[in-house]
Amino acid sequence: MVIEWLWIPVTVWAAFAQTVRNAAQRHLTAQLGTLGATLVRFLYGLPFAALWLVAVAAWSGASVPAPNGAFLGWVALGAVSQIGGTAFLLRTMQERNFALGVAYSKTEILQVAVFGLAFLGDPLGPASIAAVICGTLGVLLLSPAGWSGGWASRSAVLGLASGAGFALSAVGYRGAALALEGTPFLMAAAATLLAAQILQTFLLGGWMAARDLASVVRVLRAWRASLLAGFMGAAASAGWLTAFAIEPVVHVRTLGLVELVFSYAVSRRLFREKLSKRELGGMALLALGVMLVLHL
Repeated sequence: MVIEWLWIPVTVWAAFAQTVRNAAQRHLTAQLGTLGATLVRFLYGLPFAALWLVAVAAWSGASVPAPNGAFLGWVALGAVSQIGGTAFLLRTMQERNFALGVAYSKTEILQVAVFGLAFLGDPLGPASIAAVICGTLGVLLLSPAGWSGGWASRSAVLGLASGAGFALSAVGYRGAALALEGTPFLMAAAATLLAAQILQTFLLGGWMAARDLASVVRVLRAWRASLLAGFMGAAASAGWLTAFAIEPVVHVRTLGLVELVFSYAVSRRLFREKLSKRELGGMALLALGVMLVLHL
């Protein structure tokens, strides 16, 4: 029973850690560029992911599982999609303010419901559908283009692409954890996280080194400023992957909309950005969606 409900506090933690990571990455974007700030998340998160796997093994006594073909395939889908989702999110934040950039990316909840059903067979009951609808309407209200035919704008397209990337990554990571049959959920999540971080670091880092080695050098020189983003990125991913190993992705991502509340606080306090009454109404709809998913 405890494990059945554990995904709730873990998801809230993941949403909070992700908000802190997004804020740290946004500050780094001006210095390192979009791809550089994206690499920071994976490169500097890698040692923390490794430490988390060691800690889980020591605490639980579970052995590190041997990867199989299905696991590697799902990890590759999750890792590559997450790289794309992160890069598009940072570009969206440059186009709009911090909170609205995150809001655009949260169109992922509608996409993740479809992908989860199509790829994993995760069921969608009436309450799940109602939660997704409330969350999606909340995102639309938060978007200034939501009701005015502006979804073809550059920022909206970038946000939708970010949401698609995160939706596919969520499905990929849940698929990877489920592919490690017989492995305790915490160990499955930790092993998935480390495998993904390794792949992401080599893929993105190698691609950037081949095209613009100087950008990688800048990322390495900015290690002090990047450690917070790396740590919080690994902490957020550990939370998301643990929740995915327990609960269908659509439930986790719908509850994860509390990130928008955290983002609003950061937007107001740190970046001095303001939201309108309509956008606050969108927050209320998101809260309704969260309450519905908690009663599934």
